[in-house]
Amino acid sequence: QVQLVESGGGLVQAGGSLRLSCAASGRTFSSYAMGWFRQAPGKEREFVAYITWSGAYTYYADSVKGRFTISRDNAKNTVNLQMNSLKPEDTAVYYCAAVLSLRYSGSYYDPDEYNYWGQGTQVTVSS
Repeated sequence: QVQLVESGGGLVQAGGSLRLSCAASGRTFSSYAMGWFRQAPGKEREFVAYITWSGAYTYYADSVKGRFTISRDNAKNTVNLQMNSLKPEDTAVYYCAAVLSLRYSGSYYDPDEYNYWGQGTQVTVSS
């Protein structure tokens, strides 16, 4: 069992930065790959970023590549999402999620792959 709690959301102007954190409970955190997703009003939940259990590999949605960075600290049971050069279209509720094992090596973008979810944190980017 893994419990996830996001923090760090807020209101920021376009071009600004925010750092989201996800704190995980449970001694097996380092066994899980982690993902960040977001959901804007009226839209489906979409993939943002993914990091393997060791942190050796990361993947990003094209819309955030070069602006967002995912990282993790297994000693502290945390995963972070550094968001720079924010745009109004980044406005959404951001969720972290944990997956023990993907069914397919490339399916990290699929929300249905994930076993545990946090409650989400709101990010609002004003123009």
